[in-house]
Amino acid sequence: QVQLVESGGGLVQAGGSLRLSCAASGLTFSTYAMAWFRQAPGKEREFVAAISWSGKRTFYADSVKGRFTISRDNAKNSVYLQMNSLKPEDTAVYYCAATRAPNLELVISTGSPDYWGQGTRVTVSS
Repeated sequence: QVQLVESGGGLVQAGGSLRLSCAASGLTFSTYAMAWFRQAPGKEREFVAAISWSGKRTFYADSVKGRFTISRDNAKNSVYLQMNSLKPEDTAVYYCAATRAPNLELVISTGSPDYWGQGTRVTVSS
């Protein structure tokens, strides 16, 4: 079965950095676009970043542009989220997601990928 396993979350001070990783198994990773979503306490899950199957296209939420970078390594079946200049409002559970939907923008806007990971918690202290 498909598994997406996130790691790298933790507690960091404002202005610090974290790198999240997501290891995928049970799917042909290089044929899936990958994304990160997050859910803060008391809020709905929201899109953070996405990357096409080839890695040639990337998408970011306005709130993280210039601070976060999504990347992938198809040889390692992994996707990453480098988070710099972290702010307290970045505190959330971060979820990895995979989709083969042809319209990645639609998946981003509807939050409806094919698979979800279990999430990793990121806490940014002020």
